[in-house]
Amino acid sequence: MFRETYRNVERVLRACTGEEDVGLAGGGDHADLASTVAFKLAKKRRLAPRQIAAELAERLRARPELGDIVVEAKGPYVNFHFGETYLREGVRRALSPGYGDLPPRSERVVLEHTSANPNGPLHVGHIRNTVIGDSLARAFRKAGYPLEVQYYLNDMGRQIAIVSWGFDHLGIGRHTGEKEDHYVARVYVAANRAIEENPEITEQIDRLMQRVERGDRETVQRFRTAVAMCTEGIKKTLAALNAHHDRFVWESDFIRIGDVDRVLDRVRRLPQAHEDDTLWVDLSEFGFEKKKYILRRSDGTSVYSTRDLAYHTWKARNCDWMIDVLGADHKLIGAQLIATLQLLGERPPEIVYFEFVSLPEGSMSTRAGKFVSADELIGEVTAKAFDEVTARRPELPEAERAAIARSVAIAAIRYDIVKISPEKSTVFDWREALDFERQSGPYIQYAHARACSILEKAGAFQETFEYRTEHEVALAKHLARFPAVIEQVVQELRPHLLAAYARELADLFNTFYHYDPVLQSAGVTRTSRLTLVRAVQNTLKEALETLGIDALRSM
Repeated sequence: MFRETYRNVERVLRACTGEEDVGLAGGGDHADLASTVAFKLAKKRRLAPRQIAAELAERLRARPELGDIVVEAKGPYVNFHFGETYLREGVRRALSPGYGDLPPRSERVVLEHTSANPNGPLHVGHIRNTVIGDSLARAFRKAGYPLEVQYYLNDMGRQIAIVSWGFDHLGIGRHTGEKEDHYVARVYVAANRAIEENPEITEQIDRLMQRVERGDRETVQRFRTAVAMCTEGIKKTLAALNAHHDRFVWESDFIRIGDVDRVLDRVRRLPQAHEDDTLWVDLSEFGFEKKKYILRRSDGTSVYSTRDLAYHTWKARNCDWMIDVLGADHKLIGAQLIATLQLLGERPPEIVYFEFVSLPEGSMSTRAGKFVSADELIGEVTAKAFDEVTARRPELPEAERAAIARSVAIAAIRYDIVKISPEKSTVFDWREALDFERQSGPYIQYAHARACSILEKAGAFQETFEYRTEHEVALAKHLARFPAVIEQVVQELRPHLLAAYARELADLFNTFYHYDPVLQSAGVTRTSRLTLVRAVQNTLKEALETLGIDALRSM
């Protein structure tokens, strides 16, 4: 409703002023919408902005297209206050299944996220990538885009060569019930220790990398076996986080199908390309201090960046919009990738960079075996969530409490990560994340469960739409904004905006519930408030599910 009303007001303003840019935006505490167009017109007409705003407001009041929207001049600003029609229609739409879905789009989107090296389990440092990426993917689907979510599997790098060597030489067995990625990590850590004790092993690692580059079948298969095993464990962690990938793309495939050779041939023809003992591109014209962007080593093997160029060239042929989610430590690599793609005349990706999430305990290193895996984090938060649920609902069967705890734990983790804008670093504190009374994921889940409980107690009622109190009006207006928030998340690639919207909706609902009795009211007031509760329940459900969080009916 907000999207349509905004565009209608904008259209009428343009017609009345002859200006394309009418400076229309949210009015904050003073109005639902406000325009600064009087400032622009003042320069052309040589009149005071205040006078122009007053004249324009008078003209706008006579426009039937605005219906019962109240228009006023407030100094140099033209303010718009939505009327009862907006409230009624906004709540009515918020009742519909799939509320927030936008019309289908034709642009094909490929979104790559997580793509952690398959040499061990995902750790806390990885899962911000997963949560941001999956939340964006869900928002894109809700916004009507055909979307494919990809995980780019590095099955050729030195880390994988070390894992493969470890499997072949160390004889480390898998523990009973040990998760695949944790087993691979044990082998990787042990292999690195062996290399530290005997540096000559490095030559064996180099030979493995040369063989896999040449396409030696036996070596390629050994690398793939190790990566496939680790990937099975990673997939289980992703599933536990409610994250889904449509396709796992193997890095080595771009060597096998010849795309890497074709990219290198194109690079050689660039005036910025240089070939001595290595093949490199001079990117100094893009402002890089280190001008050598190496794409082929002296031993003839390609580097990760080369395969990444091939991967993005392939992606560009199969979509209209490429999005990568990368950690802030990849900013240089990402900028070099974009610059080289531009030199090649290829469409570059749009990259969402994020700062890191950490635990109060400090930093992590997979190579040294010093990390907190995502599995450990999920397990610990789930155990603490179970204690919290048990304290609140001791009468529930244990299995039901365990199921609620699992959902609450994932809500706590995902929401605590996604609520912070990507460019800000954050520390995950399970105490705050699991606090039902604070603005957390479980807090929003609890608001949804409360709405479900009210509706269950109310029984059948006739939907009506009469809103007068301050809290009814604020809640109805916020409900009407939901589709516009979905659109903004997709346009700006900022999923924290949806997290903020859901938290504000829960806040407004709790305030409304506190001040405006629902079940104790009567007549039209009661049915209108119950209708509002139903609209809140439905909108919270859609918002939570778009954030990858279960909308629990009971907690």
